[in-house]
Amino acid sequence: MGRRQGRQRGAGGAARPGADPTPIPVDEPADWDGVDYLVRRITGSTSTKTYRCPGCDHEIRPATPHVVAWPADDPDAGLRRHWHTACWRARDRRTVKAQRSRNAPRHG
Repeated sequence: MGRRQGRQRGAGGAARPGADPTPIPVDEPADWDGVDYLVRRITGSTSTKTYRCPGCDHEIRPATPHVVAWPADDPDAGLRRHWHTACWRARDRRTVKAQRSRNAPRHG
């Protein structure tokens, strides 16, 4: 019988002691239509709600990796919008499909 390959973990399969299992989100700068934006990548495991993408006006389902973008001069990120990653990359080639206020119904 061969030896087991791979890295051995500590007791119970835990990671290094003292290591934080959740990565710190990184806000990447981006420019669009002359406005500076901050963009954060959201992993599928941290995405727990349904959002509507302003690029295609389709839902972003829970557990779907996507990006969140907001103007860099918005200190509380109240203008943040959740985009499909492909829609955010194609934002220069398309227009925003829906203009909704914060209180408008999102699904209907």
